[in-house]
Amino acid sequence: MTETDAEGYAGLRVERAEELARRHGWASVRVLPQGSAMTMDHREGRLNLAVRDGVVVRSWEG
Repeated sequence: MTETDAEGYAGLRVERAEELARRHGWASVRVLPQGSAMTMDHREGRLNLAVRDGVVVRSWEG
């Protein structure tokens, strides 16, 4: 995993993933608890983190 790769954060605790993402230049980080609603707008430079039980289960840019 490289921290600049949007898909490389799965498996990390959400706090650690947010810390690494900000340190590696992501303009914003959006944390999405399992089952939460989200807007479908795409924002370049935003990292989305889908989280279940405090652990990132999916990450992607937009």
